[in-house]
Amino acid sequence: MTIFEGKSVFSGIAIGRIAILKKDKQSVKRTHVEDTARELERLDAAKKKTIEELQQLYKKAILEVGESGAMIFEVHQMMVEDEDYLSSITNIIESQSINAEYAVATTGDNFAKMFASMDDDYMKARAADVKDISERLISALQGRGDASLHAEEAVIVVAEDLAPSETVQLDKKKVLAFVTRYGSSNSHTAILARTMNIPAIISVEYAEDIDGKMAVADGFTGKLIVEPEESVLREYEEKRRTELEKRQLLQELKGKENVTKSGKKINIYANIGNVSDVANALANDAGGIGLFRSEFLYLEKDTFPTEEEQFQVYKTVAENMAGKKVIIRTLDIGADKQVDYFELGHEENPAMGYRAIRICLDRPAIFKTQLRALFRASMFGTISIMYPMIISVNEVKQIKSIVEEVKKELTEEGIPFAEVEQGIMIETPAAAIISDLLAKEVDFFSIGTNDLTQYTLAIDRQNAKLDNIYDSHHEAVLRLIRLVVENAHKEGIWAGICGELGADTTLTEEFVRMGVDELSVTPTFVLPVRKVVRDME
Repeated sequence: MTIFEGKSVFSGIAIGRIAILKKDKQSVKRTHVEDTARELERLDAAKKKTIEELQQLYKKAILEVGESGAMIFEVHQMMVEDEDYLSSITNIIESQSINAEYAVATTGDNFAKMFASMDDDYMKARAADVKDISERLISALQGRGDASLHAEEAVIVVAEDLAPSETVQLDKKKVLAFVTRYGSSNSHTAILARTMNIPAIISVEYAEDIDGKMAVADGFTGKLIVEPEESVLREYEEKRRTELEKRQLLQELKGKENVTKSGKKINIYANIGNVSDVANALANDAGGIGLFRSEFLYLEKDTFPTEEEQFQVYKTVAENMAGKKVIIRTLDIGADKQVDYFELGHEENPAMGYRAIRICLDRPAIFKTQLRALFRASMFGTISIMYPMIISVNEVKQIKSIVEEVKKELTEEGIPFAEVEQGIMIETPAAAIISDLLAKEVDFFSIGTNDLTQYTLAIDRQNAKLDNIYDSHHEAVLRLIRLVVENAHKEGIWAGICGELGADTTLTEEFVRMGVDELSVTPTFVLPVRKVVRDME
């Protein structure tokens, strides 16, 4: 029996054989070429193929792990298109008359070393990204595929690290747990594990000879136990049975109220990414949809979705939820989530750039098309509209003006619509601090704790080097949440949470005591959060 220690990023017990995810080893040789123009054509074709792959991966990822987890693919696309990066490759091909593969590998190594030598931790982290995109370009040039999992049975997936593209493409039915040597607690792998409700462990210095061996992945302690002794295996089988029984007991909470023993109630809704997720929300007894990410409609198309296309989707969700509240977030896309037909330019800091409501207010025709579809769909259920990335009262007033234009147009055209709740996401410290003013303008607040934490702490939550100081429980974040809730209630409106903290059961009791009115979580967390609420005094 061998025990490898690591760090847990999602709890649970998995028992099964290990499958080490192996990547095709890329052998890149330096070759002299006579026709450099031909090599540049090959490079351009590989670049286009790589961008297409990254776009497809983004669309798939946003449906599985949400926008924060999918964002890395947009960052990688921007890096593939970076002028300095491409100029370096081109220069090496032309000046040295060598093959494109070698030029890409050389540039990738040079840029990775350059990033790694920088003092800034964020820039250091880009070293891994430039290696990733360089490998992907070389794969495209050589006609190779991504890493694959060859397993007949469900396995514990072990890897040096799992690139976003690898986790997205895995057959989820064959994954019992994730174990990696590198990574962070806020990595794409960790987010996916939480979504799939399976154990995940990082920072495990495993040995290569464990492939195919029976093991236990203990997501509670962060241990990977290879070839466990019979007594240890029996102990973990019992722990796993206990966990499964707890999950079964949670099923008994279906149909029960989200109410504390003292009678305090809270709504527990579900976050979804597309129409198919509605079934999962209903299966887990969600009281409504607290966040429907409408951007998937734009990401899966090659041109702007029409009003009718959007209307049909919103109508279907509203009908399927049968009168339960459906909060639809308007278009949240931007320079960090490139969609070709939007023609958004390169930005140095896209997370704080031209995105979300800023695009909608700058391009009202796009915004009005979505609003028309939403108001038309309001006749088929209980739809609420939520606007993202708000920082000022003026923005809200602009939104309300455009909404009035849309309602006037629909009325003149004889198209019926219902009055809908309109709220905003509190994702920035600015919005939290002036929430007393914003509360006078809207019907509700929904706190996006992922971005609120990131912006408040000035920490890139995808940066593994900052894991030791990234603290979503930071008192500054909790104070802002408390302030937002208090200001909402002073103006008679409700306030909820739709970020990942909503599913953090260690904070559920504190949120209830703060007076948070609604928690919107991944569908599989609805019942666990309900249990905590019902166990409270």
